[in-house]
Amino acid sequence: QVQLVESGGGLVQAGGSLTLSCAASGRTFSDYTIAWFRQTPGKEREFVAGMPYSGEDAVHYATEKDRFTISRDNVKKVVTLQINSLKPEDTAVYYCAGSNRYNGIVVVPLLSDYTIWGQGTQVTVSS
Repeated sequence: QVQLVESGGGLVQAGGSLTLSCAASGRTFSDYTIAWFRQTPGKEREFVAGMPYSGEDAVHYATEKDRFTISRDNVKKVVTLQINSLKPEDTAVYYCAGSNRYNGIVVVPLLSDYTIWGQGTQVTVSS
């Protein structure tokens, strides 16, 4: 089993950048695809980006591909999400999540595929 802990959220001005980190613990990290989701009040969590164990072939939310960059360090067991050119509409709680449905080989941007979740980190972007 893998446990996930997010960090790096905070209050940022529009146009700025932020890097979120997801630290994993557990012996089966290699079996998991790790993804970032975000959620605002009253809305369903939405997929932001995901990375398979290989550290290649990342999948990004289609319209935000240029602003969000996901990376993965399997030695440190950390997955990061860099967000550039932040907008007020990026304000949300950001969650990292793990899916072992496909043994960490591919990324599927479906909420239901992810069974392990961190506690979330708040990102607030001021205009």
